[in-house]
Amino acid sequence: MVPYVIVAVVAIVVIAAVRWVSTGGELPSLLGCSGDKIELTVAASPEKAGLMKQFAEDYSGTKVEGGCAEVSIIDQSSGVTLEALQNGTWDEAEYGTQPDVWSPASSGWVQIARDRATAGDMAGLLPQDAPSIANSPLVIAMPRPMAEALGWPEEKLGWSDLLELSENDEGWASYGHPEWGEFRMGKTNPNYSTSGLNATIGSYFAATGLTSDLTSADIENSETRAFVSGVERSIVHYGDITLTFLSNLQRADAEGRGLSYISAVAVEEMSVVHYNQGNPTGNPETAGEGSAPNVPLAAVYPDEGTLMSDHPYVVLDWIDDAKRPAAEGFLEYLLAEKAQQEFKDNFFRDAEGGTGEELTQDNGVLAQEPTQLLTPPSSGVLGEMLENWADLRKPANVLLVIDTSGSMQEAVGGTGKNKLSLAQEAATASLDQFSDTDHLGLWMFSTNLEDGGQDWRELVPMGPLDAQVNGSPRREELTEQISGLPPGGGTGLYDTALASYEMVTENFRDDAINAVVFLTDGRNEDPNSISMDDLIGQISVETGEQGVRIFTIGYGEGADLETMEAIAKATNAAAYDSSDPESIDKIFEAVISNF
Repeated sequence: MVPYVIVAVVAIVVIAAVRWVSTGGELPSLLGCSGDKIELTVAASPEKAGLMKQFAEDYSGTKVEGGCAEVSIIDQSSGVTLEALQNGTWDEAEYGTQPDVWSPASSGWVQIARDRATAGDMAGLLPQDAPSIANSPLVIAMPRPMAEALGWPEEKLGWSDLLELSENDEGWASYGHPEWGEFRMGKTNPNYSTSGLNATIGSYFAATGLTSDLTSADIENSETRAFVSGVERSIVHYGDITLTFLSNLQRADAEGRGLSYISAVAVEEMSVVHYNQGNPTGNPETAGEGSAPNVPLAAVYPDEGTLMSDHPYVVLDWIDDAKRPAAEGFLEYLLAEKAQQEFKDNFFRDAEGGTGEELTQDNGVLAQEPTQLLTPPSSGVLGEMLENWADLRKPANVLLVIDTSGSMQEAVGGTGKNKLSLAQEAATASLDQFSDTDHLGLWMFSTNLEDGGQDWRELVPMGPLDAQVNGSPRREELTEQISGLPPGGGTGLYDTALASYEMVTENFRDDAINAVVFLTDGRNEDPNSISMDDLIGQISVETGEQGVRIFTIGYGEGADLETMEAIAKATNAAAYDSSDPESIDKIFEAVISNF
């Protein structure tokens, strides 16, 4: 028996030694950490959340002053965390567990947070020191044949080149590829996503020719506004996360349409490599499961300069003193050699900007780039830029379609409300995200609402929000009609989805994002409706076509999520899962961020 005891002891010592290296030199007890559990919560941006969860698991159980660290990761977009923090107090019912540490994708979010801080609210919550734990520059990802047609990798390319192409009536035909159609850009909403924020900043810099010291006067300059507006007009739609574009592109590529969905999308560099290796989510747990695309992406580093997403580590001032050693220890772990190598192995650059072996031209990226980094705008200017962008973004032409079937009367436990009332509140609040120049309409649907068995009813016709309808401003009419939605009947899903698609098609605007927002809590209950196959066949986007997109919301446990996903996919949109009715306000906010 003695040899087995020796082997067991040696194994424990080896494990402890590994933990000693991985934690930066803090040797835990050979039998594990003893003492009180010190729970540390970190809100991490989505593109690194999977990796951060692995780090948290490795680090948890490490001995720190006062006990044993136990780290948990909240996967939360930087813009959502900013929204939660700017109130000065954290609403756990709305945003989940209050974090002790915030790691957004970029220090830009921290700067915006500081700009919005007011005495007694968020003032003093954010420390001055927020060290970087990893880096990844913003790039413009293009299907590689398109990038090569523009001269990649030899030619320097930038926002000006893409603007020129987007404004060329011949589109890709001017480069000998009429089959690619017009230039189409994908970009996330800068109020929610780091790639969208950095792309917006980059286009303003490109318009001025500056690389630093951007001022309010520069932003308001008419030539600057015209340049940025031109870039925005090439957008197919916005989004809350880049994964919407990459997932749609991956599906189009699998169907042989890798050169027709989109011409370019602003993402972080590491997303290009993840996509090219068949793992667009970037989640380490799914690495190696997918197939490489038929048409890979190439990273264009804007010639005018780009921004680095520096992934800061922000210890929030409301942290308990007992948790500070755990927060400091976890930062030391993240900056130690093992974790830094893991970042590079997952296609980030390390905290100092160093590159890993996978950042190669074969993988679609250029390790020697970017040669010009931009200095983010100074305090206050960034907020002004976002306000300016709201005036210049591509307009929306949207029809809201809301299920009012009898099942929407079901109570939602713990809220004192039913599903319909929660949806009404969320839909009403979402109106604030639209500008007065956007066009909006409203339908309700159930079954047999009109003569002939029609399942839908128009409540507010599509038109500009700043115009009158029924003697009232359209925004007020929408609010009133949403608040008065009457429940009852079944779910006429298929016929309504097709009719709403056809309505927006009839009111199509070439200068806008044309879409349907379709919410349902059930599945088709109209026996006389068209079939699912007929529906998909009539709404599917053809190769190169930029038509109406249907963004779907599956609401509550009874929603047909499979059908909702199929409808969204057929129109190159996105499906949202609101199986938990209490999440509908956040889901609506995410959906509307596409416009």
